[in-house]
Amino acid sequence: MIKLLIADNHPIIRKGLELLFSASANVEIVGSVGDGEAILEFIKTNPVDVILTETDLPKLNGLTVLRYLKKDYPDIKTIIFSGQPEEVYALNAIKAGASGYVSKSVNIITINEAILRVQEGGIYLSGALTKQLALGRKTHSGGNFYKKLSTREAEVLKLLTIGRKNKEISKELDINEKTVSTYKARLMRKLKVTNLVDLVNQAKLNAESDLDL
Repeated sequence: MIKLLIADNHPIIRKGLELLFSASANVEIVGSVGDGEAILEFIKTNPVDVILTETDLPKLNGLTVLRYLKKDYPDIKTIIFSGQPEEVYALNAIKAGASGYVSKSVNIITINEAILRVQEGGIYLSGALTKQLALGRKTHSGGNFYKKLSTREAEVLKLLTIGRKNKEISKELDINEKTVSTYKARLMRKLKVTNLVDLVNQAKLNAESDLDL
């Protein structure tokens, strides 16, 4: 049986997944947590094969957790299970160490398929994105922008768009505030804006543009 840990800040999502997998013949849910720090605490004392996690988690966001897992628990596979647009965040999640990216709009069969594939050492992305990558097709400029970001730039931008301050980002990513300011300035140059409000708004517009594709 594949030992699965669920991480989501919404109790109803966690409970729903527990019920869906309760009769599974190949997946056993061994835990359910609501924030990023709880993921790291849980795996210290419990065996886990695969983690199914949201990116927008309290305390430590999903991308930050991925960096810790990649370094300290390389044998644990991680699937991002998110409502955020795959075109914007999936590739950065894979670069950060995830083995798959699954939209919250999919059915239980797809989730199960993703878990089985990553447990066997594969990468899971939607058929549409996999085909797009295979054909080398370019997407909307918003998608191109996000693909050009480094994993750390994507982390900083994501935290800025949900209202985190420099000091909070510094603590969460374990970097100093000056480095956060450097990333912020770099992001402003890339998005051709001069202040934080415009940076956040432009980032959201890029994400929304991908949703319209």
